[in-house]
Amino acid sequence: MLVGFGYDVHRLAPGRPCILGGVRIPHERGLLGHSDADVLVHAVMDAILGAIGQRDIGQHFPNTDPRYEGADSLALLRLVVGLAGESGCRVRNLDSTVVAEEPMLAPHVEGMKRNLAEALGLSAGRVAVKATTNEGLGFIGAREGIAAFAVVSVEESEPA
Repeated sequence: MLVGFGYDVHRLAPGRPCILGGVRIPHERGLLGHSDADVLVHAVMDAILGAIGQRDIGQHFPNTDPRYEGADSLALLRLVVGLAGESGCRVRNLDSTVVAEEPMLAPHVEGMKRNLAEALGLSAGRVAVKATTNEGLGFIGAREGIAAFAVVSVEESEPA
């Protein structure tokens, strides 16, 4: 078994959709980024890439490449899952946490979980999505951005 850890953060900005775990969440501000800026999916992708010994998503999907402008992060996650498969690995579970003061995420967690499970080829029981606040501290507490953390276990079919 291999383990990977991922982290991502994006600034909240007016005029952008708020997409987390592939769920569009009604809010007056969304996440700023080159793609759809889905911090949760980005953290998951980095966790998988780390587990298989690859560089981060910025190397695979650079923000200087117009092909990824406005990209659907779940589609990019499916590509990363494919890379894991090509390297002889399969994601076995995901544990993730989104840190945000706003919007309220609890009503959307199950949808995020379903989207991630489908993209990873896992049952929903192998995927955890948790949401918490930063208790008013730091840039997240000041409602300036949202962060996400992810840990995956990956099974290697043939050790390298």
